[in-house]
This record gives sequence, structure tokens and C-alpha cells, in this order.
Amino acid sequence: MTVPAPASYTTGSLDVFGTTVAAPRWRYLHHINPLGKLAAPVVPAIALLFVRDIDTPLAFLAVAYLVLLTGARMTKALAITLFGAFPLAILVTGAGLTMWMDSSQVGGTTVMTIGSFVVTTGAVEQGVAAALRLASLIAVSLIAGVTTSGPDLVRAAVQYLKLPYRIGYTALAAYRFVPRFKHELSIIRSAHRVRGRHGGRGPFAAIARAWGYVLPLMAGAIRHAERVALAMDSRAFGAHETRTERHEVPLRARDFWFVAISLAVTLAIFIVCHPWS
Repeated sequence: MTVPAPASYTTGSLDVFGTTVAAPRWRYLHHINPLGKLAAPVVPAIALLFVRDIDTPLAFLAVAYLVLLTGARMTKALAITLFGAFPLAILVTGAGLTMWMDSSQVGGTTVMTIGSFVVTTGAVEQGVAAALRLASLIAVSLIAGVTTSGPDLVRAAVQYLKLPYRIGYTALAAYRFVPRFKHELSIIRSAHRVRGRHGGRGPFAAIARAWGYVLPLMAGAIRHAERVALAMDSRAFGAHETRTERHEVPLRARDFWFVAISLAVTLAIFIVCHPWS
């Protein structure tokens, strides 16, 4: 039996120690089943491994940007990644790969000569193409990465992929430790700051402060682990083959449409770009 989720439940719902809140309905990526968001980029990611031109990865990169900008909640981290880190990484990676290319093997006209080192247009094209492939692979993976929460992914895998709940919910419990540690670390830092411990500036003071957090954080982690273990034992975790679900992550028609449109766009890009011609 599956207990229906509350009417207000959506993927990315509020977590006691997390920072995610429910996304608006028009941010559609947050309301697609996690399995659909994982399945959609698989074919483009595999295909990008075998192309060598510039147009195909550039087209996938543009589509990934369009999907993220229209369907994902725009956070500060995502904005910095899309408009700062990605362009810089493409430039740096493209320049580095260009310098490593053997100009005699890729051909082209000479662009620059530094001593005996020659940079040709072929080397530039190959380096930029490789950088764009890496960027487009990361961009299409971000479609699922920035819009899917760990608990929803585990619940979907348990419900539809028949992942044993002993594995899935154990991983979910471990995932919950991360925001818990962050919360406890902030409390420990505040307590040390109030008591004036390890004040001062410089690297040695910073090391002393960090070392002072280790024991309290370990003690808190042990206490939290004991509470989690007792809670799981009290609920007879692992005693039966199946368990009821408190939160259902539904698999709707729009999830299949999302995967189908992704495959159609991938096919259209390859028809237009002809990467192997």
C-alpha cells in the first residue's frame, strides 16, 4: 500500500536541515520524475562521445542552456556556473587542448608560431571541439543534477526500478547526514565564537579553529547515528521484503513526453549537423 503524498508535495519539498523549497509549477524540470530526467540525457551523452565536429556539441550546449534557463530554478550557483564557469572552462580547455595538438596531424593553415611550435587552424578546431564536447556533456547532465533531490531519486528508484529498500533508504539516511553535519557545524562555530575560543587571524588560528571543531562534530555525528539507528530499528527496518511509502514520486505522461522530446531533439540535431559526414 502506498500512502498518497500531501497535496502540497512536489519534488524539491522543504527539508528540515536542507535549503530546497518547492519550485513554482512553471519551473517544469523540478516536477519531472527523477528517472525521466536521468533517462533523457543518456542518448545525447553517449552520442557526444563519438562526434568530432563543432556544430553538434554547440547545438546540444545551446539546447541544454535553453532547458535549464526555462525549466530550472535559477540559483546563484547555477547562474555562476552557466554564465561564468562554463565560458571560462571552454576557453581555458580549448586553448590547452589546442597547444597539445600535433599540428602536423590535424593540418590547416598556420595561425601562430612560437619557436618550433606551430598552431594551425586544424589544431584550434580540434581543441575547441573537444572543449565543447566536455562542456555539453556536463550541461546535459546538469538538467537532472540541479533539479533532482537525493530523496526523490531514491524513492523513485525504489518504487519503479525495484531497488531494494534496504539499499535505497540506507543511502537516503546517509544523504541526510550531510545537511545535518552542516547544521551542527554552524552551531559549533557559533558556540566557539561566543566563548571566544581560537580567536585571531592568520593560518595558524584558522587551523586551531578547524581542529577545535573535530571532536564536537564527531560526538554529534555519533549521537545522530545512534538516533537514526534506533529510529530505523523501532520501525522494523529490514524486517520485511517491502515497505509502505509515505511520499510517492508519481510517474506521469509528461515524464514520457519529456524523454520522447529529448530523443526527437537529439535526432533532429544529428540530422541537421551531420557530424559523421
